[in-house]
Amino acid sequence: MKKNTKITLVPLTTEDREQFILDNQRAFKYGAMEEFGMRDDHCDQDGEIISRTTIERSIDAPESEAYRIIFEGRKVGGVVLKIDKNTNHNELELLFVSPEEHSKGIGYAAWLAVEAIHPETKVWEVFTPYFEKRNIHFYINKCGFHAVEFFCKLHPGQNMPEEDDCFDQNEGPDEMLRFEKVMK
Repeated sequence: MKKNTKITLVPLTTEDREQFILDNQRAFKYGAMEEFGMRDDHCDQDGEIISRTTIERSIDAPESEAYRIIFEGRKVGGVVLKIDKNTNHNELELLFVSPEEHSKGIGYAAWLAVEAIHPETKVWEVFTPYFEKRNIHFYINKCGFHAVEFFCKLHPGQNMPEEDDCFDQNEGPDEMLRFEKVMK
């Protein structure tokens, strides 16, 4: 069954920044709790899967674009992109949908909107924790990405973004997947 969900991507405003961060943390924590329950040891000192610092670093990077996902007049998620205008190798830094809005086609519609905003992109890249089966399914089976690298103790993050590239390697899971989608 194919869904034709209509969403809009609206640039993140200063007034909505705090709620965007809280909504993002809630969505990421939901996935970890679904998988691990209270035994999860991937939370930071504030009990979050993704820290406020990491989200703020993503939003504030000079090459970043942040958007709210709007569905039926409601803010139901968000997207942060890292756009490299020189290479057109771009990164999906963050994509989240509120847990109560899952399985409505919102994430996929948001991804299609991202692709439409940046048709110049040659390659998209995204990282996701190994335990996020929902994300793995989404990126591979829905959006057409390919898993290209698995970071674990046998293959530590040589190609992971640096801390100043909006990713804190000291938080969250120590096993991550890197996906790419070649566009051109």
